[in-house]
Amino acid sequence: MTLLLLLVATFLLAWSNGANDNFKGVATLWGSRTASFRQALIWATACTFLGSVVSVMFAAELASRFSGKGVIADGAIDTSMLTAIAMAGAITIFLATVLRMPTSTTHALTGALVGAAWAAGGRSAIDWTTVGTKFAQPLLLSPVLAIVAAAILYPLLRRARLAAGVDRRTCLCVGSGPPRPVAIGGAAAAEISAAAPEISIGDAEECVERYQGSLFGIDAQRTVDVVHYLSGGSVCFARAVNDTPKIAALLLAAGMLLGSEMSTGVLWLVALAMAAGGWLQSRGVADTMSRRITDLNPGQGVTANLVTALLVLGASRLGLPVSTTHVSCGSIFGIGLATRSGNARTIATILITWLTTLPLGLALGALTYKLLA
Repeated sequence: MTLLLLLVATFLLAWSNGANDNFKGVATLWGSRTASFRQALIWATACTFLGSVVSVMFAAELASRFSGKGVIADGAIDTSMLTAIAMAGAITIFLATVLRMPTSTTHALTGALVGAAWAAGGRSAIDWTTVGTKFAQPLLLSPVLAIVAAAILYPLLRRARLAAGVDRRTCLCVGSGPPRPVAIGGAAAAEISAAAPEISIGDAEECVERYQGSLFGIDAQRTVDVVHYLSGGSVCFARAVNDTPKIAALLLAAGMLLGSEMSTGVLWLVALAMAAGGWLQSRGVADTMSRRITDLNPGQGVTANLVTALLVLGASRLGLPVSTTHVSCGSIFGIGLATRSGNARTIATILITWLTTLPLGLALGALTYKLLA
């Protein structure tokens, strides 16, 4: 019965995670009007599912860490504790989703983990050094790094673009000019051979006129849009790589306690639950992140997404449990800081949500464990 409850709680956690986190990677796509809500949602769900599928290959250390190994005393871990962690995390994230606030699955699970362990064995059941160095430091540092990186990188990229004279109509074109005369047998003959292909940079309309409509062009705005889609997808992919093992780790730990190993089928079920939650319940958080933090243009969105993807993927590779929410929101905060267009009220509300997530998860983790034990 306890194992069945753990399965239900874990899949509710995966659903809540998807509902709150699924849209974070593509929030800038919708916010900058590069994509419609539905287009952004489809892209986010596909990239998230792909990241979930491959996460076990790249983030095994995260799975081990969130199973409680090295944080909670071995004798204190049981299926009741794992169920309490999953249930407390799911409730915490679900409440934030209902309130349309982006919150951190990492913070909710960390709080639930510590709360359940404390309820089970008191302070001695927790390795506080590991909690401080492996959890607290990266969780506190990651949003600061994101804000600083985005606030510095965007003005630099903007200045480089302006210095190069690139705007949304700029096009790199390859085409052939009008025919020119060539000499045949000593006599001049006009319009027998076309000019050699040439490369030019200029306004797209000018290029079409110059090459009489026969050209291959790389439009600057289209290039930015493609990079924006790719960067948004990379954020969704990185989030799934970072988050899926944290959720699946609860079932991994249960399997270890029962003397069996977690099959790859569990990862597929977690991935499906995350995708379903993101597809069906992500609109509220999407609106907050896309429209209420700051106004965005495509270039700003690309910068925020690149900063987020690099920080989250780097953390996953190092086994550091950073919060994708904090990093992605921090990047958008940084853009708002650089452009001085951030909505202070929305940002303050999000920060309050962040401050309450961990203690709420802790309290629910302790309470749920007491009810189950």
